[in-house]
Amino acid sequence: MASRSALLRLVSDDATPEADPAKGDAVLPLHAQVEAMQLEMEQLKSELHLLRRRDETLNYCMHRIDEELRLAAKLQQDFLPRTMPQIGNVHFHTLYRPAGYVSGDLYDVCRLDEQHVGFWMTDAVGHGMPAALLTMFIKNAFVTKEISATGYRLLTPGETLSRLNEAMVEQNLSQATFATAVYGVVNVRTLTVRYARAGHPLPMLMKRFGEIDMLDADGGLLGIFGGEVYETRTVHLTPGDRLIFYSDGVEVAFGVGESMDTHRWRHELTERRELPTETMLHEFAMQMDTETGSIQPKDDLTIIALEVR
Repeated sequence: MASRSALLRLVSDDATPEADPAKGDAVLPLHAQVEAMQLEMEQLKSELHLLRRRDETLNYCMHRIDEELRLAAKLQQDFLPRTMPQIGNVHFHTLYRPAGYVSGDLYDVCRLDEQHVGFWMTDAVGHGMPAALLTMFIKNAFVTKEISATGYRLLTPGETLSRLNEAMVEQNLSQATFATAVYGVVNVRTLTVRYARAGHPLPMLMKRFGEIDMLDADGGLLGIFGGEVYETRTVHLTPGDRLIFYSDGVEVAFGVGESMDTHRWRHELTERRELPTETMLHEFAMQMDTETGSIQPKDDLTIIALEVR
């Protein structure tokens, strides 16, 4: 075994570097190599400490963002109707599936007077927080009646959408922000529905004996051009009929990747038309989850179903 003095001589400052035949240069003394390794280890420790601090900061920020989004989702949920008006033979049911914490879809069903119920749906471009904020503006700007000293007048659905469009255009929103919407008013005594749409998918009338009609009405997107005119149309319902309003997220609910079938949803609903409406929507949602999953939906999805029992 080498003596201690021999080891000290080995690492002394007077040790002469030996040539490295592979590199053609001098090899550092052993003590210098040790010092270099120690310095490198200290640098690695410092970098590791910085990485840990960065991860802690990122985790804290992500936790805050997650918490804020959860609170925003709860707030948006509070703007949705807690119960559906069920008046006489007219009953409402809904299916609401945000694609994330918050949704670019928003809907409402509310009693306007003793014999009229209004129901509307809007779909802001995109999804996530920007779209959700736009839906909050739309809800605030949605006007269904004129009130005067002598009484009130229910606006036609076309008038309501025109006023909403003007309110959005006047805001001069950035990023080409726009939305679609559909609004209907049902007279629960006569079972007459008046409706208008602003670039929104066509409502579907599912008749008692199985016929399917897609209901059209002219009207452009909200928030693009001022002075838009929205056509109000009328449809009369009979017992057993169901009128279905929906957002375009329904059209992309089935299929994977590029193989989406934008008409599949109609088949899935009509196949279940013999079921009670609430059960029909529940099984529709279960079928959708079976095929495409519920963790990452492609888009916000909303359905309002009006049935005459």
